[in-house]
Amino acid sequence: MLIKHTKILWCHSSRMNVVWIIVSCIVCFGVYSDGLSGNGTSRPAVVNVGAIFTFDSTIGRAAKIAIQEAVKDVNSNSSVLQGTKLVVQLQNSNCSGFLGMVGALKFMETDVVAVIGPQSSVVAHTISHVANELQVPFLSFAATDPTLSSLQFPYFLRTTQSDLYQMTAIAEIIEFYAWKEVIAIFIDDDYGRNGVSALDDALATRRCRISYKAGISPGATVTRGDVMDVMVKVALMESRVIVLHAYRTLGLMVLSVAHYLGMMGDGYVWISTDWLTTVLDSSPPLPQDTMDTMQGVLVLRQHTPDSENKRAFSSRWNKLTGGLLGLNSYALHAYDTVWLVAHAIDSFFNQGGTISFSNDTKLQSVEGSNLHLEAMSIFDGGPLLLKNLLESDFVGLTGPFKFIPDKSLIRPAYDIINVIGTGFRRVGYWSNYSGLSILPPETFYSRPPNRSSTNQKLYSVVWPGNNVQKPRGWVFPNNGKQLKIGVPIRVSFREFVSQSPGTNNFKGFCIDVFTAAVNLLPYAVPHKFVPYGNGHENPSYTDMVRLITTGKFDGVVGDVAIVTNRTRVVDFTQPYAASGLVVVAPFQKLNSGGWAFLRPFSAQMWGVITIFFLFVGMVVWILEHRTNDEFRGPPKQQLITILWFSLSTLFFAHRENTVSTLGRMVLIIWLFVVLIINSSYTASLTSILTVQQLYSPIKGIESLKETDEPIGYQVGSFAERYLEEIGIPKSRLVPLGSPEEYATALQRGPAKGGVAAVVDERPYVELFLSNQCKFRIVGQEFTKSGWGFAFPRDSPLAVDLSTAILTLSENGDLQRIHDKWLARSACSLDNAELESDRLHLRSFSGLFLICGIACFIALLIYFIQILRKFCRTSNAAADSDGQNTTSRSKRLQTLLSIIDEKSDKSNRGSKRRKIDRSVSADNIENDLGRDSRWRESQVPSQNEIH
Repeated sequence: MLIKHTKILWCHSSRMNVVWIIVSCIVCFGVYSDGLSGNGTSRPAVVNVGAIFTFDSTIGRAAKIAIQEAVKDVNSNSSVLQGTKLVVQLQNSNCSGFLGMVGALKFMETDVVAVIGPQSSVVAHTISHVANELQVPFLSFAATDPTLSSLQFPYFLRTTQSDLYQMTAIAEIIEFYAWKEVIAIFIDDDYGRNGVSALDDALATRRCRISYKAGISPGATVTRGDVMDVMVKVALMESRVIVLHAYRTLGLMVLSVAHYLGMMGDGYVWISTDWLTTVLDSSPPLPQDTMDTMQGVLVLRQHTPDSENKRAFSSRWNKLTGGLLGLNSYALHAYDTVWLVAHAIDSFFNQGGTISFSNDTKLQSVEGSNLHLEAMSIFDGGPLLLKNLLESDFVGLTGPFKFIPDKSLIRPAYDIINVIGTGFRRVGYWSNYSGLSILPPETFYSRPPNRSSTNQKLYSVVWPGNNVQKPRGWVFPNNGKQLKIGVPIRVSFREFVSQSPGTNNFKGFCIDVFTAAVNLLPYAVPHKFVPYGNGHENPSYTDMVRLITTGKFDGVVGDVAIVTNRTRVVDFTQPYAASGLVVVAPFQKLNSGGWAFLRPFSAQMWGVITIFFLFVGMVVWILEHRTNDEFRGPPKQQLITILWFSLSTLFFAHRENTVSTLGRMVLIIWLFVVLIINSSYTASLTSILTVQQLYSPIKGIESLKETDEPIGYQVGSFAERYLEEIGIPKSRLVPLGSPEEYATALQRGPAKGGVAAVVDERPYVELFLSNQCKFRIVGQEFTKSGWGFAFPRDSPLAVDLSTAILTLSENGDLQRIHDKWLARSACSLDNAELESDRLHLRSFSGLFLICGIACFIALLIYFIQILRKFCRTSNAAADSDGQNTTSRSKRLQTLLSIIDEKSDKSNRGSKRRKIDRSVSADNIENDLGRDSRWRESQVPSQNEIH
């Protein structure tokens, strides 16, 4: 197509054809002569470099002066090129992509070793293929299309920043202000499309997106009416954050139309790429009506560090232009591009490089055509020059000038400008190293990188409409459409959501919460409820939520649990009700019973206590036996003493004294242990007797998994999927559709075709148990979730409603709505079935039984002993009387006397104690007598005194 158009162009002018032939011949001879002269050791006198851009464009006017001044500076500096003169041949592309391509091809027929340009990204895409073939480096100071950095174009070098970084900066600004959706207005060519594509990618990594792309034709025939049609569509969109990526003429027209339509007022956010700062920097003060169309706009500008050289050049620039043309960042990059070429050529010559060209054999097949393509030659030193260009490292007007491996300039950074009044002010910076900041990026390069959110800062911005408050960034579409809110048609638990018969009106706890939250929003939310379900069974909530992704619903309101598989496709609001799966099962009331006093301790504990009682008694006996008379006596008596002493310590009723130090130590420790055992026993027994004990064979979800019994779940609930995921076979799961089915299935049990337990969410279960007192929640809640309202991913409405729900919770309205719909009185049977404040005889029957049996056995043994003695006494009396019979009254009298008489063992013990006391008294008297006689013997008689 390019060849065809070129052919048509030249066929229209025969004179031009002749000139081309003559020029081609001269160029061919010049190429060969230069090649021969370049083979010498001396440098050539002149090095030709081409430059192609639009002279009368905003960028081109400044770039032309900058390039010319750079050439003067290079040629006047003897340390660069060392006597070789740098000549830059300028070619005007006249704002035409076609003419730009033709101009670039013309340079390929000359002896230029490099080309500065092209300015247009569209031209760069095409001419880069020629550059690759002929090995002539192209250095563009204005083509910012990010796709030009591809390895596909090794001979294309961008000496300015790529739009990849500019779009990243815009994405971080959007993330900084917490906006989620933007509208992109762009010129529909390679420059515009690829730039917006890079913006889309940058936003996606930050969970933001472009909600609408409005492309405008790049042709010169675009009218204000065409732009008006596009902007009317944009005004109907939800997002109010608009990114404008265009050229000067089209961009200013878009801003003018937006101002006319009222789209530069309160609530809007406009972010422009650096085309607008180029206009602001290059032009003298713009007319006030033009400035009025861009008030509050945020604009990016390529950052160039402040330096002495930059200030000096700026002063020199003002003298050259007389203040009629401002210095923009692209002019600075154009100036540095000339110096880059000069440094690279100097290194090229220092490394022995020569300027020589050779014919391209691939073009021989078109020899003889009117295009004279065979005149284009391959630059033999192209690879070496390209290498030197990529390895260049110097400090220019734009700061350090060096390429990184992906052929981008180091340290990409942008100024963030806010248009205010008749001028603009800088509100911050962005750099790929430090992110958003209010300090110049150079201050951070010596520090470790820190991109934390706390370090991202910007000064305050005056937004469109002269508003200093951050705009919300979105509104409901101004197109008369209402949000379609899906609501489930519930068959059971209609307190949460229920449809009024014959209408699309809904009521219930969830509906009231949603309505109250919407009423708290600072804007209207036009919506309508759309029922979902067949009305015969509860619908699948997961399927309903997925319809948001298809566009059938704009949101879902109801008792929708926030679970993982749903959050992958939609966004939920803050939970307005706590939820989680629990297990409901029948229970049995566990009566305390007659043997409840044994339950505080396990059988093992009882056994250890018994062993320790005997063990401690034995230890104390061993320690006291040799020194304590109370632990001495016949073996039978000592065994009884050990048992009695051990058991009596349980009640701290032991009478035996311990005299040894070791015995006392053991006894003190043992009494402390007994104290703890008594206290623990008393507390546990009190709890058993006074607190109602409930029993269920099911302890929770784990015990359910270990059985093969059927489990019930609510139709439409996510409980079915969850139970399958934790390993419960689907064959065990029984769908239940209403609370009545819950109760029936639980009462029947697995043996009669029912279920062992029901697994459901806590709000449903609490409502079910409010009037079903035969069932209880067993185990712990084994999932943690909540109920929320579902909206599309990154929906700003979900964020605002979350704030409203928190407000409802804090001011108590959420609890009042809960009490209105879900508050129920406790089970009426609780007081009768769970009575625990009175103790009954059955709780102590075991103790009374043990005591009664002990008394009976003791009396039985006692009477057996009495009867045995009575028989011996009766037989002895009969033998002494010589009579075989005794009267009945005599025998009865004998029996009563035996019962009443004192035991011999007691008499003997009493007599022994009396003898011991009498002996002790006699000994005391004897001692006293001896003492008195001794004292009398010591007193002299009266006669002796006289």
